[in-house]
Amino acid sequence: MRGYLPRGAIGSSYLPKLDRRKNRSRFRNRSSSAFGVGLPWQQILFSYMGGFFGIAALAYLSVATHYPLIMAPLGATSVLAFAVPDSPLAQPRNIIGGNCLAALVSLVCLHLLGTEPWVMAVAVGTAIGLMQLTGTVHPPAGAVALVAIMTHAEWEFLFTPVLAGSIVLVLCSVFFNNLVAGKTYPKQWF
Repeated sequence: MRGYLPRGAIGSSYLPKLDRRKNRSRFRNRSSSAFGVGLPWQQILFSYMGGFFGIAALAYLSVATHYPLIMAPLGATSVLAFAVPDSPLAQPRNIIGGNCLAALVSLVCLHLLGTEPWVMAVAVGTAIGLMQLTGTVHPPAGAVALVAIMTHAEWEFLFTPVLAGSIVLVLCSVFFNNLVAGKTYPKQWF
């Protein structure tokens, strides 16, 4: 066996030395999440707080004004606005424009074509195409189109909750994202 192993292979001197300090510091700089995301704790906490206060603002404004300013797609919007604010999909133009465009398209489809399943498909497909043409792509807007048709929304849906809710989330996002040093939100307004 000696002929096949390098000299000193049996002892610990042959094993590579592990720099435990290096491994510990690498662990400290990453979250220990089960998903392996590896985001700094401060960023996770900041995203949590932003999402919490953004949705809380919508919910409490809804109660205080008796206008529905909150809906499920705005929860998805808050994920983009607070977790990935640098994304082009999370910019005010995309949040407000994408959501409003999808609401308008779906309301037109609803009032002209009804509530059949194929109308939902037409509304979402048309909204996607128009968002691409106008540079306002915002994924949660696809859900806005579905909500309008599924709830048999009236024209007010465009203003409350869509426009007003989108504006409130953008304002909350501007406030929270600019609190972090070195972060500027939005990257572009229009």
